[in-house]
Amino acid sequence: MNDEAVLTEAIGKHVVLVTLNRPDVRNAVNADVSKGLERAVHRTEADPDCWVVILTGAGDKAFCSGADLKALSNEGPRGIRTKFGGFAGFVHQPRTKPWIAAVNGFAVAGGLEIALACDLIIAAESAKFGLPEVKRGLLAGAGGLYRLPRAIPRAIALELIMTGAVFDARQAFDWRLVNRVVAGENLISEALGLASAICANAPVAVRESLSVARRALDLNEIELKEASAAASMRNATTEDFKEGPRAFVEKRQPLWKGH
Repeated sequence: MNDEAVLTEAIGKHVVLVTLNRPDVRNAVNADVSKGLERAVHRTEADPDCWVVILTGAGDKAFCSGADLKALSNEGPRGIRTKFGGFAGFVHQPRTKPWIAAVNGFAVAGGLEIALACDLIIAAESAKFGLPEVKRGLLAGAGGLYRLPRAIPRAIALELIMTGAVFDARQAFDWRLVNRVVAGENLISEALGLASAICANAPVAVRESLSVARRALDLNEIELKEASAAASMRNATTEDFKEGPRAFVEKRQPLWKGH
């Protein structure tokens, strides 16, 4: 395994940057990327000092161009997926912490599916998005077929899925697929700013809130009520649950412990 295919580094207080590092092939997903990204998920989940993760691609040409077709042809599906994480070891991997996709250049096919599996997306002005699989007789089988219609207006999503059209960052913003569009040189700093704003809040409260919000389109009203109640009960057992009101009464900034 090439340990350099996915890089992980702390870039701010409680923030970890994960980088897909195959810029020579537009950060296409092979076995090394799949195993490396799955390992990055496990590491950040297990790290109590990590509260938010930013995911990006090396270079300025692509966030990720999807599956490495050479790996796919040589090794079959095992060359681009893991048993529990699915494509890239990521799209079906359970995660409790917020992930921000910082998209530079192309995020097409599996690359867009990786971005859609994140919670928030910041796009460089040069970013391009699309699910062009049908142009090659394939399907976007790593979540794109259901996550894109949930993220943007249904009619637009269906058109993009059936035509395989590629669209730019401004269109993505207009359709509310991405949170922000920024100059390429400001991409990581903007993502870090958003991550830091999240980190200003109680981390367990953020994670429990996210656990419910992620399922808002999957569960009915009763199930969501129950999920919210269970999340609230788990959060109420933390030290931070007491620290927030205490800090408010004492007119100071809260000192979150993360538990």
